[in-house]
Amino acid sequence: MICVLVVIACARNAAAHSAPFSYIDLVQRADRIDGSVVVHIFDAAHDLSINAPGRLLDPAFLETQRVALEALLSARLDIKADGRLLVPEWTGAEAMPAQQGVRLRFRLQAARPGSLILHPIVFPYDPLHQTFVNVYEGDTLRQQFAFSVKTGPRTYYAGTRQGTVAVMRTFVPSGIQHILIGPDHILFLIGLLLFGGGWAALVRIVTAFTIGHSITLSLAALGVVSPPTRLIEPAIALSIVFVGADNLVRGHGRDVRAWIALVFGLVHGFGFASVLREFGLPREALGWSLFSFNVGVEIGQLAIVLVVATLLAAIRRWSDAIGYRVAYAGSVIVIAAGSYWFVERVFFPA
Repeated sequence: MICVLVVIACARNAAAHSAPFSYIDLVQRADRIDGSVVVHIFDAAHDLSINAPGRLLDPAFLETQRVALEALLSARLDIKADGRLLVPEWTGAEAMPAQQGVRLRFRLQAARPGSLILHPIVFPYDPLHQTFVNVYEGDTLRQQFAFSVKTGPRTYYAGTRQGTVAVMRTFVPSGIQHILIGPDHILFLIGLLLFGGGWAALVRIVTAFTIGHSITLSLAALGVVSPPTRLIEPAIALSIVFVGADNLVRGHGRDVRAWIALVFGLVHGFGFASVLREFGLPREALGWSLFSFNVGVEIGQLAIVLVVATLLAAIRRWSDAIGYRVAYAGSVIVIAAGSYWFVERVFFPA
């Protein structure tokens, strides 16, 4: 009998809070953002220590709790405009008996920001609680997000010139950082440059590599082709081994480094795309974010090429024999590093 009573009590509690959700609307105006947040009375009562949640549906009682509820939510909305934290100016509250909820309206002082960084964890006490956010530009719904205690910040980029600038400020540095902290990509490029050649030959190599990785980066980021990482990472390592080996056996034969850069650039593009997917592509600015990341990769790549090619050219001008030895030893190092990465990625994947 006691077990039955416990089950019934649990069922009643569950029924009292059958929808652990909150809803936020953000409407971007020319000079501000108008917002509203709808919360379930069960959640609000829990965090305000109110024993009878239904009392919040009484307008008079809600008014006595309004300031406390606004203070509670102010710290949890976590909305930033172009990196600046916005403090809500609360403009009113109303009971919603049909939804068993309360709606609070607010205003944010932000005139057409390029980006909004959102991380509203409205009721962290409940791991199942979700907060749904609708972002509008005027009367047009532009994007929807869902947040829980396990969800990190999400960024909305406005469909304006400021939004485009915000996208580029985010993704160009990300592309530069990725190529500069990727030792396998850097070593592949160095391997292609070791035996030098005129600047025209170097331009062909860089252009071919750019074309190759741009194609697969775009296809993978857009979800057209998405080979598994367990295949791509060893293939990148093999491409490094191939470049080093080609340097040692090519001798004075035909220079095919541009073709090597093009073919293996296709493989490296999938590697870039895996990072970009983890970073997150904003749906409303997909083209600009992809373009900006690629531009960042090219800037980082050109910086590497200019430094390495200039240094190698200086060594060869000083002594052609020493330049050859550096190229030969560098190729051996390239093969050794690529072989190490291949074994590690095939037999000891992270």
